[in-house]
Amino acid sequence: MVTGRFRAFAIASCIGMLLVLLAGALVTNTESGRGCGDDWPLCHGKFIPAYTFETAIELSHRVVSALEGLLVLGVHIAIYRKYKQDAKRFKEPYYYSTAALSFTIIQALMGAAAVKWYQSPPVMAIHFGISIIAFAATMLLVIWTYRARSERQETFLVPSSIYPRALATAIYCYVVIYLGAFIRHTDSAGGCEGWPLCNGQVIPEMEGATAAVFIHRVAALILGIAIAGLYVHIRRVSPGGAGLTKPAWWVLVLVVAQVLSGAYLTVTVGNEDVFIFTSLLHNLIIVALFGLLLDIVIRSWRLREGRARP
Repeated sequence: MVTGRFRAFAIASCIGMLLVLLAGALVTNTESGRGCGDDWPLCHGKFIPAYTFETAIELSHRVVSALEGLLVLGVHIAIYRKYKQDAKRFKEPYYYSTAALSFTIIQALMGAAAVKWYQSPPVMAIHFGISIIAFAATMLLVIWTYRARSERQETFLVPSSIYPRALATAIYCYVVIYLGAFIRHTDSAGGCEGWPLCNGQVIPEMEGATAAVFIHRVAALILGIAIAGLYVHIRRVSPGGAGLTKPAWWVLVLVVAQVLSGAYLTVTVGNEDVFIFTSLLHNLIIVALFGLLLDIVIRSWRLREGRARP
């Protein structure tokens, strides 16, 4: 049985992971990655170093990450105990908690490596990609706890054509997220002036920051089309949507919001005080979108037609 206390525990770990992700983005946006020098886990060789803005941002990120690590570990232990009692019922959440713990550890190690040794922008972009998978795992666990409130299991069948389409969309979404992270880590956000045109041109000169931002914009447009196509496909092939129409609709809403937040990001790129918040909003939307998209992938695979029922 999933108790309210356990659900609150899972929600706390999900919120904590979101804070870690946003704190990491704040470190990048404020260029505070060297706020603690080359020391890890200490900061300038101390538990509580002298105050500077960069130090405060970096140290806050480390503290939040450490607390979240304990939360994720606690949730994993709680799920493991339930899994040992009823492996069939708790196999799915056990996978989620294991993924969350594993990627949290990898994320922490990459963060430490970034402090101790120079990491190139492509590698640092992967760091954000790992963070978003860790968050998605905690989000999937929370979604599972709400579905598990009912003793009735999902028995509807999902047309087999949905799964490969959803999987391809999720993989492509991850690529677009990586491109966005790469732009942040290379300070290329100002590569295109204006929106939707780039520097007043349909196809600008493809060099430097302009090329990176333009490619990301085109990729984001294709992602929006892919998600809209996925939503229409689910509506068309599933009687009543087979339980996937609602999450697909929310993913569609979020991708539209993400595109609009990207436009707002372009408008505010020259205002550092505002840009920090628009950038965090951009991150917040995409992590929610990716988590819901993975939920569609998993359910379309687990409930697909032709698969033997457990």
